[in-house]
Amino acid sequence: MRYLRLFLVFVFVVFQNSLSAQNQSSSRKAPAQETLQKLSTMYYLIDNFYVDSADLQVLTEEAIVAILKELDPHSAYISKKDVEKANEPLVGSFEGIGVTFQIFQDTILVVSPVPGGPSDKVGIMAGDKIVKIDGEDAFGKKVTNEYVANHLRGKKGTKVTLGIKRGNSDELLDYEVVRDKIPLNSIDAAFMLDKNIGYIKLDRFAQTSMNEFKESLAKLKAQKMKSLVLDLRGNTGGYLNIAVELSNQFLKKDMTIVYTEGDKSKKQIFKTDKNGDFTDGKLVVLIDEGSASASEIVSGAVQDWDRGVLIGRRSFGKGLVQRPFNLPDGSVVRLTTARYYTPTGRCIQRSYEKGSEDYYDEMTKRMKHGEFYHSDSIQFPDSLKYSTLLSGRTVYGGGGIMPDIFMPVDTTFATKLYTDLIRKGVFNTFTVDYVMANRESLLDEYGDFENFDAKFDVSDSMMEDFKKLAENKGVEWNEEQFERSEPMIKLQLKALIARNEWDMEKYYRIVLKKDKVINKAMEVLTDSNEYRKILKR
Repeated sequence: MRYLRLFLVFVFVVFQNSLSAQNQSSSRKAPAQETLQKLSTMYYLIDNFYVDSADLQVLTEEAIVAILKELDPHSAYISKKDVEKANEPLVGSFEGIGVTFQIFQDTILVVSPVPGGPSDKVGIMAGDKIVKIDGEDAFGKKVTNEYVANHLRGKKGTKVTLGIKRGNSDELLDYEVVRDKIPLNSIDAAFMLDKNIGYIKLDRFAQTSMNEFKESLAKLKAQKMKSLVLDLRGNTGGYLNIAVELSNQFLKKDMTIVYTEGDKSKKQIFKTDKNGDFTDGKLVVLIDEGSASASEIVSGAVQDWDRGVLIGRRSFGKGLVQRPFNLPDGSVVRLTTARYYTPTGRCIQRSYEKGSEDYYDEMTKRMKHGEFYHSDSIQFPDSLKYSTLLSGRTVYGGGGIMPDIFMPVDTTFATKLYTDLIRKGVFNTFTVDYVMANRESLLDEYGDFENFDAKFDVSDSMMEDFKKLAENKGVEWNEEQFERSEPMIKLQLKALIARNEWDMEKYYRIVLKKDKVINKAMEVLTDSNEYRKILKR
């Protein structure tokens, strides 16, 4: 009953401005007109005769959310105050002081200033603690991510005064920072895995992604790259047009990338408009259960055209297209308007007939069914069987993209101890403390990342300190589990120290050495016969 009332409120608000026009339109069916009139009448009755006063604005927002939830899992409402924040990851920038930060013991800790950004220009450094903002104390329980965003972000050109605590000095350093537009990079890493194989980790499909990708590709080509690993694991998607442009980089002119179609949306075919910049080199695309939407467009096009080898686990299965509609108060509805289909005609959207909660419980069900560990636990009916466009390989629709080579979740180092160390934030706390205490000595001893990577090892004394910290944070230390997880624990510590000392790319350059999916990709790309065999060339 509550959702019905909310539904009536929402429908009236959304449609009241268009009701008269719809009544005059001969193309509108009478039942639709009568329904809208009925709803508007009901809204009038609630507004004038309901026993209690009602906050119509709140009811309307709740109604929108409830209605969209009944349609499909991906139609969404964004309130006016949240529109800008929701668009940030895809627009690729925000306005602020330009630091990567984390809240460390109730204090704002600068992990790193954005190179060339406002904070970098005035001399704020990694490891600095922001303890005052515009003269106000900026530490304690009030300091949350929302607090930081509200106080450090702001319009380009506005100023903020920061009190910085650096190292062990008791004296605060005062900085005046002029806010500016800060880029949000969508590529986390781009480097050579060996002398022939390049690697690009794409985090999302944002407005800036193609410029970033082209720069990364050019950099790797300059290093004599012959083969590429494109890592889309955990990439939840983004803009459709960016997915089309990225796919175009691997395909030749006039090849279908994807098409969209819906009951009220005409079929729209997206094709390559020219030869891409990487059409001939060997290609591996990595996907997993976190790869969705735009990631599935790219991987579907690559697979359907036999352009490259897909390695990993079955992708998320989101084949619905959302179109944004502005509402009168500045809020936005992202409404599903079409389904997208891969070049062979596969719709890889999985079923949501049992509702949104069941839909989003899919990953838990996949795990329980053993799909993360065994490929034979995945069953596709013959009705969803398709053939690739060049070699005629069998692929499937109806619930995500199935890779050409299945790689199970790596449980080699998985223990309760390792999970607890992550959950309790022990890795993060230890490595932040370590870099803050040893930043200068690390640079003095190793000079650059390459030297650090080659020579640094986590010492026994470091592990003793790590164990003490873990126990202080309530982690029950189990020696048997530690022996099993020790290689991964040490690898993570080294990688996080590198990230805090340099940048995120250095983290990937360390952890990927033990990544079995990466190792499989390199094996396939190195063995030309295996690569051709998979693609039936």
